[in-house]
Amino acid sequence: MSTPDTDPALDAGSPAAPKRQLGPSYYKLFSASTISNLGDGVGLIAYPWLASAVTRNPILIALVAVAQRLPWLVFTLPVGVITDRHDRRTLMIWSNVARTVLTLAVAFAVLNRQGTLPGPEVVADDTIAIPTNMILYGVIVLATLLMGIAEVLYDNSAQTFMPSIVHTEHLEKANGRMWSAELVTNTFIGPPLGALLIAVSFSLPFFADAASFAVSAALIALIPRGRPTATDDVPERRPWRSEVAEGFRWLWHHELLRPMAIILGCLNALGMVTGSILILYGQEVLHTGPTAFAVLTTGGAIGGIIGGWTASSVSKRLGAGPSLWLVLISSGITTFLVGLMSWWPVVWFLFAVEMGVGVMWNVITVSLRQSIIPDHLLGRVNSVYRFFAWGMMPIGSLIGGLIIVVTDTFASRELALRMPWLIAGVAYFVLFAFAAPKLTTAKIEAARANTIERTIA
Repeated sequence: MSTPDTDPALDAGSPAAPKRQLGPSYYKLFSASTISNLGDGVGLIAYPWLASAVTRNPILIALVAVAQRLPWLVFTLPVGVITDRHDRRTLMIWSNVARTVLTLAVAFAVLNRQGTLPGPEVVADDTIAIPTNMILYGVIVLATLLMGIAEVLYDNSAQTFMPSIVHTEHLEKANGRMWSAELVTNTFIGPPLGALLIAVSFSLPFFADAASFAVSAALIALIPRGRPTATDDVPERRPWRSEVAEGFRWLWHHELLRPMAIILGCLNALGMVTGSILILYGQEVLHTGPTAFAVLTTGGAIGGIIGGWTASSVSKRLGAGPSLWLVLISSGITTFLVGLMSWWPVVWFLFAVEMGVGVMWNVITVSLRQSIIPDHLLGRVNSVYRFFAWGMMPIGSLIGGLIIVVTDTFASRELALRMPWLIAGVAYFVLFAFAAPKLTTAKIEAARANTIERTIA
């Protein structure tokens, strides 16, 4: 029998437990994530459009993305220890409280300076001069960096919290539905809403983003404490370095997760080579205003919705290994083709294809990690994994800006903005050649089987 403060679906003593519904705790987390991602979707338009209104310098534009992703490189490992030492639900609440405060700071800074910014339909010339509004630029970078730290803490806590409210058998289903909803709000509903809010006032989308974090924190606070985990029984705390090293050793000696983390790091880096400068590509090559740019981002959402709901069945038909290969191949094809396009509706379709296939990577690999990593190590191993997987993103962002600056010295501005897409597209195929023999269905199923055998023993 479950205790009053646990979800009935988590009654591990009941043989029928895995067949029950996902449970109210999951749906509170689902709602909190959906609402905060709606705010993120608004920010998906607001932040890059604000940065491009302050400067046209591709390096400075890329540095905003670097600031957002840098915490994944320098803060991920300590977060793993924090996640295993403290209540994950509480960490999620305070992370969103911090993001609420920081986003409000940006909102008031923009409100104070918005009279100096060009209108939302105005795209400045293609000069790469240093911005004159450096105070606002500094606020953007600093707030983005601090929010990135909060994001690392929240995301690692959320992924390691999920197994405490959802049975292992339902993890792929729970994660798939969560990501589908996140994609709908983050890239389908949020960006058009952000474009609409920008048209009213440059600061309004930031206030909306702050409100979404506040509501999300409140919803997570309504989730009762889940079933006891290994973190509740730790008799003493060892030095941070020892605890981080334990998580690092576990991952590094795992035959499947080690190469998977490295491959994902390269995959994410290539994504940021193009993603960090997408705003300039959209404005100067595809000639989109804020509304058209917002619609452009919905392509990924449409594909993600379909992919999130079908990824589990597709991976069962193709096998987990070929499904992951398909992600790498499709990313290479679509990225290279985007670099050749000049009409944004075609790019919209390519984004839909890429995300529709790409979401399979998360559904397969995150659920795999949640099921095979021991709970008392889940926070630390997950953070080490994300250190490799997400830590490469700021590097990729910086490379994207550098490619444009270097190409701009000997070629046209348009070719310079296309070059990151073309280079990244070719690089995906190089990555596939490295990854294919390491990510096979046999190796993935063997990892799951070994975990089941250890659990039974």
